[in-house]
Amino acid sequence: MPKTYWVAQVQVHDPDRYALYAKGAGEAFAKHGGRALARGGRLHWLEGVERPRGVIIEFDSMEAAQACYQSSEYQDARRHREGAADFHLVLVEGLEPSPSEQAE
Repeated sequence: MPKTYWVAQVQVHDPDRYALYAKGAGEAFAKHGGRALARGGRLHWLEGVERPRGVIIEFDSMEAAQACYQSSEYQDARRHREGAADFHLVLVEGLEPSPSEQAE
């Protein structure tokens, strides 16, 4: 089963409220097996509308990523983000592991 990546582009307007979101979202990610691969590091924007913060969270499956998003924990955290940041989010399913990767 391929991994799924939660990819967000963010422009924070209210850092205090966004910090409350980030704390609650982190707890939801942990509960649903999400692992942060990138969160707030340097960006080099190439195309599209620039957002200065990027986030990538890895989940074991599309179902796990969707369950996290729909969970009461994440939705509670999300309320802190509303109005505190412009937020674009997409779930991207990764490639199927190759046979040699499956054997490991």
